[in-house]
Amino acid sequence: EVQLVASGGGLVQAGGSLRLSCAASGFISDDYVIGWFRQAPGKEREGVSCIKGSSTYYTYSVKGRFTISRDNAKNTVYLQMNDLKPDDTAVYYCASENLRTWWGSLWYRAQDYDSWGQGIQVTVSS
Repeated sequence: EVQLVASGGGLVQAGGSLRLSCAASGFISDDYVIGWFRQAPGKEREGVSCIKGSSTYYTYSVKGRFTISRDNAKNTVYLQMNDLKPDDTAVYYCASENLRTWWGSLWYRAQDYDSWGQGIQVTVSS
């Protein structure tokens, strides 16, 4: 099982940027789907972005502002977040799932991932 450690959260003003990192303890290759989720107080966990092979996916509210990428040599996936807005304030999580068990899964559905990193707080002040 892959273990994930997320980092890079913090406090930033609206319009600022942060880069989140998700480092895997095991080997991460294009055989793994990596997703970023977030959960704001009182809201359900929301799929933010996903990278599956060479394909990337984003929820509508972050398109054009967030970029997901991976560095397999470093076993790390990144989420570059630009032009941050107060509505982006949430606890962010990364998650992974092996492509071998991905059939029928949806990138934005949290239950389809079996490994999760710890949550990290991202706070955007207005």
